Amino acid sequence: MPEREIYLDHNATTPVRPEVAAAMSAVVGDEMLTNPSSVHLAGRKAKRAVKAARQTVAEALGAQPTEIVFTGGGSEAINLAIKGIYFCHEAERPHVITTRIEHPAVLRTCEWLETLGATVTYLPVDNYGFVNPADVEAAITDRTILVSVMHANNEVGTIEPIAEIGAITKARGIPFHVDAVQTLGKVPIDVGELGVDLLSVSAHKIYGPKGIGALYVRTGTNLCPVVHGGGQEAGLRGGTENVPGIIGFAEAVRLAVAEMPENDRRYRELRAILTAIPGRLNAVRVNSPDHDCLPHVVNLSFLYADGMPIIMNLSMKGIYASVGSACASHEMNPSHVLMAMGLTEKAAFGSVRFSMGRSTTADDLEYVADQTIAIVEKLRKVTVPESIGKCDENCPCFLD
Repeated sequence: MPEREIYLDHNATTPVRPEVAAAMSAVVGDEMLTNPSSVHLAGRKAKRAVKAARQTVAEALGAQPTEIVFTGGGSEAINLAIKGIYFCHEAERPHVITTRIEHPAVLRTCEWLETLGATVTYLPVDNYGFVNPADVEAAITDRTILVSVMHANNEVGTIEPIAEIGAITKARGIPFHVDAVQTLGKVPIDVGELGVDLLSVSAHKIYGPKGIGALYVRTGTNLCPVVHGGGQEAGLRGGTENVPGIIGFAEAVRLAVAEMPENDRRYRELRAILTAIPGRLNAVRVNSPDHDCLPHVVNLSFLYADGMPIIMNLSMKGIYASVGSACASHEMNPSHVLMAMGLTEKAAFGSVRFSMGRSTTADDLEYVADQTIAIVEKLRKVTVPESIGKCDENCPCFLD
C-alpha cells in the first residue's frame, strides 16, 4: 500500500461519516424498532423515526414532508420520476426533452422509453457544459410530457440554469425533473425557487449510506408507481422502508446542510491549486467552468497522455481520482459529457476528474498537482516525438 493516500473521487461516492454510522447503529441495535407499517407500538416507533427523517430531508429541499418519497437510491429516484410521468401520460407519441450530458440513469431510461414509442430530444450544451434555456423552450411541442435536466454535471461540475428552465416549463404546464444527486448538501436547493416538479437525491454522495435516496414530488404531480407492493411511500414505492438507511440519510443531510457554507468557501480556495496546473504544464485544459460550477470538482484534459494511465499511475502514488462517471468506467469510450461539450476525442480520452471532500487539504492538493505533472511529463516522453506547443482552452487541439 502507498505510504500516503488521498481520495479525490467523492463524486463517485463518499465514506459514511461516523455520526451517520452511529445514528444507524442505534437503530440497528434497537430490537423494538420494527416495520413502520405495523400497527403495534414498536411499528409506530419506527414510523415516527421515518417521519422525522422525512421532515429533515424535506426541509433541506424547501419541500413539504408529504412530497418526499424514499427510494433505493438516486438511480431509482430518477427512474421513478421519468417512468412515472411516462406511464401516467395521456399524450399520443409522447415527447421527452433532456440533455446530452445527463447521468446514464437518465439517458438509459430515455433510450428505453424510445423503444416504447416515445420520442426524445437530447439538447446540446456549450464548451463548458451549459444548456441554453432557449433551446429547451424551442424543443417543446404539444406532445412534450417531461423535461429532465441535471442540476450539476457529475463529470465537470457545471451547474445548469435550472430556475430559468423551470420558469419555462411552468409557463407551458410541463412537468420538470431535475437530477440533483450531485448538488444536495453542496449548493442550496429550494424546489420552489427552482420551479421543479420532481427532484432526485441520494445519500451516498454526502457521506450517507448506499442504497437509499429520495424523490421530491410536487403536490398535484401526476406520477405512477414503478415498484408496486404494499402501498408504502404514498403508494409510489412499494416495499418495507429501509429504516436504518433513511435515518442515516437524514443525519447526513442535516450535517451537510449545516456545513455547506464553510465547505463552499474551503473548496473554492482549494480548487485554485488544481486549476493552476495549466500554468505549469503545456497543453492542459480546465474543462470545469470558472463560474456556476460545483466548487469541489475540477476536470482537466491532458493532451498526449490518456486519462486511464494517468489515474493508474496516480493510484500507485496513493492518489485516487477518476476518468469520469464511475457508472460508465467499464466502457472503453471517451466521456459522452466531454464529447457533447465539443472536445476532440484525444482531449476527452486525456481527461481526469478530481472531486474533493471533507478530508482534502491544501497540502494534499499541492502533492497531487506535483505528482500529476510529473506523471503526465513521463507519459508524454513516450507518446510525443516532438516538443509540445502551448494550447489555450479554445485551441483546435481541444475543441472540434
